[in-house]
Amino acid sequence: MAGKILLLILELLFMLKGSYSFCRVVDAPVTKEECEQNTFGICGHHAKCFTSLMGFCCKCLPGFNWLNINEPCLDNNECSRDNICGSNAYCNNTIGSYTCTCRSGYTKQNSISRTCIDIDECEDGAKPNEGVCGINGTCRNTNGSFWCECPTGFTNYGNERTPCSVTEEDECEQNVGICGNHAMCINTLGSFCCKCMPGYKESKNRPEFTYDGQCLDINECLDTNNICGLNANCNNTIGNYTCTCHSGYMKQDATSQTCIDIDECEDGAKPNEGVCGINGTCINSKGSFLCECPTGFTNYGNERTPCSELKCDQFEGPVAASSQPQGGLAEILAQMKSSCLALARPDPYGNKTTGPTVLLNSLFDLTADVLSSNNTGDSVAAVSSLLSTVEDSIKLIGPQLTENQTSLNTSQTETKITVWKKTTPPSGPVRLTNTNASLEADWSTAIGNRNYPGFALAALVSYKNLETMLNHSFEQITLPEKNDRKPSYQLFSKVVSALVSNPDTQHLDQPVILTLRHLEEMKQSAEVSYTCAYWKAAGGGLQGKEEEEGGAWSTRGCTQVSSNASHTVCSCTHLSSFAVLMALYPVNHTFGLMLLTKLCLVVSLLCLVLCILTFMFCRSIKGTRNTINLHLCICLFLADLVFLAGVSKTQPQVGCRLVAGLLHFFFLAAFSWMLLEGVHLYRMLVLVFNTTIRPRYLYTVGYGTPLVIIIISVISRPTGYGTDQYCWLSTEQGLIWSFFAPVCVVIGLNVFFFSITMWKLAQKFSSLKVDLTHLHKIRAFTVGAIAQLCVLGLMWLSGVFLLNEGALAAAYIFTILNGLQGALIFLLNCLLSKQVREEYAKFFSCVRQQTSTIRYSRPQASRSSPHTSKSNI
Repeated sequence: MAGKILLLILELLFMLKGSYSFCRVVDAPVTKEECEQNTFGICGHHAKCFTSLMGFCCKCLPGFNWLNINEPCLDNNECSRDNICGSNAYCNNTIGSYTCTCRSGYTKQNSISRTCIDIDECEDGAKPNEGVCGINGTCRNTNGSFWCECPTGFTNYGNERTPCSVTEEDECEQNVGICGNHAMCINTLGSFCCKCMPGYKESKNRPEFTYDGQCLDINECLDTNNICGLNANCNNTIGNYTCTCHSGYMKQDATSQTCIDIDECEDGAKPNEGVCGINGTCINSKGSFLCECPTGFTNYGNERTPCSELKCDQFEGPVAASSQPQGGLAEILAQMKSSCLALARPDPYGNKTTGPTVLLNSLFDLTADVLSSNNTGDSVAAVSSLLSTVEDSIKLIGPQLTENQTSLNTSQTETKITVWKKTTPPSGPVRLTNTNASLEADWSTAIGNRNYPGFALAALVSYKNLETMLNHSFEQITLPEKNDRKPSYQLFSKVVSALVSNPDTQHLDQPVILTLRHLEEMKQSAEVSYTCAYWKAAGGGLQGKEEEEGGAWSTRGCTQVSSNASHTVCSCTHLSSFAVLMALYPVNHTFGLMLLTKLCLVVSLLCLVLCILTFMFCRSIKGTRNTINLHLCICLFLADLVFLAGVSKTQPQVGCRLVAGLLHFFFLAAFSWMLLEGVHLYRMLVLVFNTTIRPRYLYTVGYGTPLVIIIISVISRPTGYGTDQYCWLSTEQGLIWSFFAPVCVVIGLNVFFFSITMWKLAQKFSSLKVDLTHLHKIRAFTVGAIAQLCVLGLMWLSGVFLLNEGALAAAYIFTILNGLQGALIFLLNCLLSKQVREEYAKFFSCVRQQTSTIRYSRPQASRSSPHTSKSNI
């Protein structure tokens, strides 16, 4: 027992020392061989047996641990110990031991060590083409790892621990404009480079760059001397340059910048295609050429233009409309022919002719003289001749002008000329404008369908006063009627001539547009319309032929585009002289106006009949004044009667002219007798005695003066009597002034006589010794005469507007005053006259007595008739 206890104590001591896991006391001793062989599993697995004094002891193998005496040695989990392998490794427990596995990027310090140290991947792959980052990458080592830094153009596609490889991206394609303006981007292996385009250089003269360069234009014209040669001009452009050949030179070929001489004579050697025309001779020179023109042809001083034929015969003389040439027109023709012949036959000694500017000024100065002095007279042919001469003269002078634009203003004309004198024909629109008109055309119209003659011109001439000379000849104008009434016509704009260098302008391919300003602002209405017309000269121009007699206005080829109160726009397919015609349609008077006219005229006629009877049969008022009033009433009576019966009867034409002549005569006679009344009143107050005027003198003035005026008017203007609307004087040729001029003279003289008469009366009344009865009588006569003058004068003042298509109000005023004149004469000279009233009283008293006598005698006769019968029986 004691031995076992001792054995236990020993085992504990062994265990405390750590030498053995446990010891056991056994009855039979355990041999060394049994213990080493672990017979019967006395220590179990993973333990080693040792003999002892009292038995045996068991010691757990390394990596195992004893926990209980009755249990065998168990595996010891070394990994449960803290950081047994270090921070750079993983601990892996095994039966009786453990292993340390290094983390990625770490390795064992040596073959027997469990300590893990960092792997320097960058050092391991430092050999060329074997580096972990490839030959183009840069390896960056880190604790336990590494990463690859790839240069531009290389990538590891986001995996930093893989080698750098060439990128498949095209920087030039993905980054458009990466090189900036005027540079080319060139993709390279893993990168790109920039090169300036031809014609540019880098600001620092580098051949290649990436991001920090800038391409600037190279001025080849300055940097390279004579780069285009002697026959061209160098024009620098952005990134390039061009060579422009001098006139007369051309590029040697399509890709060359070298200019060689053009042989213009050879290029245009074909008939009708030569640069000098079919009649000219071409002479080539270095970089140019010149045209020699034969006699009768000219290039107007421009040696590089085709030769044009001159037709100097057109300036032979005026048309045969008049017996002798007009002075100014003949001088124009002489100057133009002389200039034309000088061009057709150049002076071999080089003497210069009259300059074009001087010749143009002379042309329009002479034209102004012709028009202002009225050298054309009333001859339509002379006016046509002048228009044609001016147009032909401008066509002759225009190509000689040196300025592109020429303006000329005289007292009678306003002219605008534009000239194109270049080797290439013009194109596009051409517009000319002056005060009264504007012309819009195309340069192709000025050239026409012929070969380009080396020049083109367009001109616009406005005549300031010609509309008065050509305000007639409307026979070819046929506008539609309105309400069965034909319109009358008058010019309502200045006469304007439009011309171009094209010799054939009768049928233009493109119409020209003319804008003409009206003489006054007036809107179109039912009574007024505008139309575009041109002056159609007989025979078509100035050719000196006998059959050419004047001309007429026509609307052929001209249409109205638009019109307002101030302007009319015309489109014409030919060129000539143009104007705006105003068509006046007669106003259709209302039924009320016609009825009022007839009533007033009837009243006037009745009053005038009473006046005539009174002045003829009242013996107490016999005298000079009575004679004047009698014939004044007779003239007014006959005038009103003819007016009422035939003023609107325009057919037949002969009858209408007769009515117009009678009205002209009787109304002038009425004013003549009114003048005699003014003279007689003046004589009554000034002479006092012997104031009687002999009847033959009264008749001579009262009827002779109007008759003389009528005879002169009929001889000078036979067609001026009667119009399409009424039987009165025409306003077209100024015949109306044969009435209004004498009327104005009579009114003026009567105002003078009446003024002196009233002044003398005022002096007489202020005198102490005066015959008041005589003065009151004269004053009454004067007041009556003034009243008659006012009524008759106002009537014809309104008649001016009426007969010239005035307002309807003027017609009413004329009608009322026409009716008042007879009533006024009857009132002033009959009813207000004491002598006449006494005569009327005697007359009516006699009438009553005769009436009473007749009534009384009839009953008496009836009563005495039976007795008479008986006695007779």
